Amino acid sequence: MSTRYSRRNVNNGHGRHKSTGIKRIAVVFLFTLSIVLLVGLAALAYLKQEPKDDKAEAKNSAINTDLYTTAIPEKKEVAEQVTENEQEAELISDGEPADDSKYGDVIEDEEYLQANNIFVKDGYSSDTVTLGFCGDILFDDEYACMSALKLRGGNLLNCMSEVTIDAMNSVDVMVVNNEFPFTSRGNRQEEKMYTFRADPDTAEYLQIMGADVAILANNHVYDFGEQGLLDTLDTLNEYGIKPLGAGRNIEEASRPVYYIINDIKVAIIAATQIERLEPPNTIGAREDKAGVFRCWNSKLIYSVVEEAKKNADFVIVCVHWGTEKEEMPDTWQLEMAPKLAEAGADLIIGDHPHRLQGFYYYGNTPCIYSLGNYWFNGYKLDTCLVTVEFNKAGIKSLKFLPAIQENMKTNLVGGSEYERIINYMNSISKGAYIDEEGEVCQGDKKTIG
Repeated sequence: MSTRYSRRNVNNGHGRHKSTGIKRIAVVFLFTLSIVLLVGLAALAYLKQEPKDDKAEAKNSAINTDLYTTAIPEKKEVAEQVTENEQEAELISDGEPADDSKYGDVIEDEEYLQANNIFVKDGYSSDTVTLGFCGDILFDDEYACMSALKLRGGNLLNCMSEVTIDAMNSVDVMVVNNEFPFTSRGNRQEEKMYTFRADPDTAEYLQIMGADVAILANNHVYDFGEQGLLDTLDTLNEYGIKPLGAGRNIEEASRPVYYIINDIKVAIIAATQIERLEPPNTIGAREDKAGVFRCWNSKLIYSVVEEAKKNADFVIVCVHWGTEKEEMPDTWQLEMAPKLAEAGADLIIGDHPHRLQGFYYYGNTPCIYSLGNYWFNGYKLDTCLVTVEFNKAGIKSLKFLPAIQENMKTNLVGGSEYERIINYMNSISKGAYIDEEGEVCQGDKKTIG
């Protein structure tokens, strides 16, 4: 119908005028309709958006701020630290030194670290270093402890409590006295009454104990001769444990092991007085001979300590000395300890007597003369872990953790046994006492409990 209408309008003049008006109206209508549609679509899109609630937004902002403050303590300090770091970065870009790290350059030089027996570790704390020490251990399966471990399924938790193992693993550096060689080779020293050795695979137990350093400066690491010692060095290195106090020559045997933790450098030195005879069964290392670092009738140890003091912030000296089964230090221990302190030792740790011996102080240098057996034989014996925590200013905490070796198992103890062992230690110490918290203090003897 619209078509017929259009054709008829085209055939007369009046129709042409009317057609022009209609076209104008149509154009206006279509234009207006387009505008309305566009506005409608825009409005619809707007309506589909989430409503913007200013109060809800303010609440969410408050919740986020509260979570940030709670989840990240000292938020203000963190923000200030970021600002300080940015300022330090600007100083560095301007060519001015901003890093006050004492060993920042050293820890980047891997060749230097390796050449000087220095190891870099992350610490459990951000500003202190903690080391742990325990006495004699033995993995020879012909003797009581290792035989018991095998009978108990090879699980160390059956011979050492979980609390004890956790304590050993909770320090930055754990040091043990490795009173035997790891070897299946070499010749037994027939003239010795007791000779020990262990399967190299048992070094895995040192890892479970958290051991970082194994002291070899003792009178049993050479029980199967030079071959046994060399195998021990190789085994410990293979398991990532640092051998100390013995080596392929005197330079290696006498050198300290260094750790840099939290920009603090600690040196650990190990040497042995035992055996006190010439020639000893346990050979002292020489320039061209493997052996232990002997300090019996030798002044070399003092120069080693002095040199370590020049290169480290804290120096610990571990000495194998004393008389077996004696609770008091002997003449040679008492003679050497103050000289070690004078040479620069900040802490002296001893072993060999197979019994605990007391704490003494030489100036500000504490000395525990013997840590005793830790996991060594079938006797029931008091023993301990000793931990030392220090910062750049010196010792912050020195603790004695009482333990008992019984039935081929070593356990840290509490309660009445804890008090008994500490009171015993206080009775045999000189110029030092252990308080209720196990803290070693300078002063007169004291009884707890």
